[in-house]
Amino acid sequence: MPLALPRPHRFDVYLAVAGLLGGLVMWLLGLDIAGSGLVSYDWALIPLAVTAAMETLRRVRPQAALVVGTAALFADALTPGNPATILMFTDLAYAAVLYGTPAAVRRIPVTTGLISIGITLGFLIWWREPEALLVGLGAAIVSFGPAATGAIVRNHRDAAEAARLRAEQTALLAEMDRAQAVTAERARMARELHDMVANHLSAIAIHSTAALSLDDPATSREALGVIRENSVQGLAEMRRLIGILRDSSGDLEPAAAPTLDGLGSLVEGARANGLDVTVDADRGEGLPAPVGLAAYRLVQESLTNALKHAGPGRVTVRLRQQGGSLALAVTSPFGDRDGPRAPGSGAGLIGMRERVALLRGTFEAGPEDSADGKVWAVRATLPIADIEEGKRE
Repeated sequence: MPLALPRPHRFDVYLAVAGLLGGLVMWLLGLDIAGSGLVSYDWALIPLAVTAAMETLRRVRPQAALVVGTAALFADALTPGNPATILMFTDLAYAAVLYGTPAAVRRIPVTTGLISIGITLGFLIWWREPEALLVGLGAAIVSFGPAATGAIVRNHRDAAEAARLRAEQTALLAEMDRAQAVTAERARMARELHDMVANHLSAIAIHSTAALSLDDPATSREALGVIRENSVQGLAEMRRLIGILRDSSGDLEPAAAPTLDGLGSLVEGARANGLDVTVDADRGEGLPAPVGLAAYRLVQESLTNALKHAGPGRVTVRLRQQGGSLALAVTSPFGDRDGPRAPGSGAGLIGMRERVALLRGTFEAGPEDSADGKVWAVRATLPIADIEEGKRE
């Protein structure tokens, strides 16, 4: 298969044509550099044409163009010399560094610098005149100067590209952090909303089902009273949460987060909904707020699940603060429920597991065998020492 030549850049073609036409004008006018040479001035057209052709490859084959252009420059040195050939060569040296491989950025300036020094020393030894320094200076201007300029421009270009990539990566990381923060906040809001409302709605569902299924005015009135109380409390909590979410100025005081100090009222509410609850709490004072909130929500959700699913019997809540952790256990009868049931989605267990995971604690929930028969047990261990250490830091 024939080897396909790379397509030159349009600007490089214009540059080559301009250099060739400029060199032809100089040739017609008899403008040269040295005034004499080993061959006739007419031969200067050949290096001119070759260098102009290499200009079309300055971007697609920069190093090959420089090698051929260097040979053309030496050939031009045998003639009186065309200024256009030398100017186009300087551009080839510049382009070889700017568009070449990373190795070209390191090697070409060093190579051209050494060649310039070698030419200077050679002519000094040969002529033994100070004018030899001018020859070396001319060689440096033609070769080393463009190569060094190309290296500087390329370094600035690479630095700008690296800065652009860093900015894009920073923006991407910021977007990822924002998305993770939004996801975490949505999960937190879902847990809070579920824990605040699920208990009231479960009681409403169970007592409304009982009121509809029993033809007893007294029982129906009692059930309606419980329904009204739970609906009013749930509506108040919903309004408080929505008010905080809608307020963007920060004028509203945030609702105080519940703690284990409110465990008594939580248990009384569960008893009012028909649960037989006993509490065995042995905890110290001054629990960290995240631990107190998590423990309160775990007990609240466990009582809600017991209201929805537990069989007849006693629900036990145990709290023990031992060393640097708070152990929590809620057990309820496991079995078929005689009365009406409220549907469950499993979101409560997910929320409890997430709360414990955020505090780096342990959580487990499932049926167990006990002295009173089979029970559903929710057990969690919430570390206290880690939270207090984090506050000190």
